[in-house]
Amino acid sequence: MEDTKKLGDDYSLSRVPKSARLPLWDITLVRVGALATLSQFLLGAALGYGMTFWQAFWAMFFGSVILQVVSFLIGYAGAREGLSTSLLSRWTGFGRYGSTIIGAVISICCIGWFGVQNSVFANGLVQATDGKLILPVAAAITGLGVTVLVIFGFKLLSATAKVAVPAFLLVVAFGIYDVLSNQSIISLMSTPPPGEALSIGVGATMVAGGFMIGAVITPDFTRFARSGKDVFWMTTIGTIVGEMGVGMIAVLMAHAAKTSDVVSIMLQTSGWIGAAVVVFSTVKINNLNLYSSSLGFTNIIDSVFKIKVSRGMVTLIIGVIGTVLSILGILDRFVDFLVLLGVMIPPIAGIIVVDYFVLKTNRKALDESRAEDTLPAEPEKLNPVTIVAWAVGFAAGYFIKAGIPSINSLIVSAVVYYVCMLIINAAKSRSELKGKIAS
Repeated sequence: MEDTKKLGDDYSLSRVPKSARLPLWDITLVRVGALATLSQFLLGAALGYGMTFWQAFWAMFFGSVILQVVSFLIGYAGAREGLSTSLLSRWTGFGRYGSTIIGAVISICCIGWFGVQNSVFANGLVQATDGKLILPVAAAITGLGVTVLVIFGFKLLSATAKVAVPAFLLVVAFGIYDVLSNQSIISLMSTPPPGEALSIGVGATMVAGGFMIGAVITPDFTRFARSGKDVFWMTTIGTIVGEMGVGMIAVLMAHAAKTSDVVSIMLQTSGWIGAAVVVFSTVKINNLNLYSSSLGFTNIIDSVFKIKVSRGMVTLIIGVIGTVLSILGILDRFVDFLVLLGVMIPPIAGIIVVDYFVLKTNRKALDESRAEDTLPAEPEKLNPVTIVAWAVGFAAGYFIKAGIPSINSLIVSAVVYYVCMLIINAAKSRSELKGKIAS
């Protein structure tokens, strides 16, 4: 437990003890902050531009229900065990080296999006200062500023959210008030989409796929929750306020402004202050991107090299790397690669949920060690079945175009893992039975 005392370590390689758990309000604000962002506003505006209000509502609803179920199940496991996603995966099907692969995929994905969104944030600062601040300087300020915040761990992320989330919601509320004061909400809800039509299926895919990575890394934050009930309310409030609330407001604004350009919408309704707050909201999601990436890399170093390094130091290194890449503009060319990695992440949730809640492979070891506030004994090195199920799930998400790709990959990987493990466990049981009979 001594490693947890290092600056910013934040229980990256151990359970979060009961004494360090936080109130529901603190973790809920972080969750809402992950959803109430520029990207969610952009998603809602895109739906509103191509759908009627009620079409957008049902697309948002179906996509949100999927995210809620995934977030709650995997988040509950994280809270019960006090473990992050990458650490939890060691004892839920992936083993020591399998968890390293998970850590790598999540970390690269999150640090990539950190760099991309840092560029968005920096561009917003450049526009806000009328070009007085050049992009490289702005990107350095924003990237390193977020890095410093994340070094100090989850408590500071929660404190930041207490300021940023209300400010964002206040601006959005002012924007919708401005829209409603000039137009009838009934007429907006019945107007045809101003842009090219989208189907409800495509819309639900956009919603579920847009935050699926966030759903999978839910344990990174719910490990600080005090109970499963807190996890339920955290994910539910986050979904209703952040996903549905902000998204549907953006739908109405897109109908009123006849555009999906978020910054233009906020300029029309709230002026530069509103646009600045919306752009600054990227700080909240970038906090979480960098935080989850640092947990993943810490797990990788521990798994492969068996060296316990401070998460704070890891955060500093990858934060500087992400900032430099965003200054150079390199990351903009990797968005397609990041989207591809995004299809690789949902199967992780499917396998963890099946192993933890259905097969319960290591539940006894987890329960016994949890009672002593330690980690279970060394897990298996690597489960080949997990890798096969993960690969098949990824292929399903990538190649099957019907339905929602992220859900296709999650369900297929879960089913393949469950069936294959049942077959293997049955074969082991028969072999052990024959051994007993022979003896």
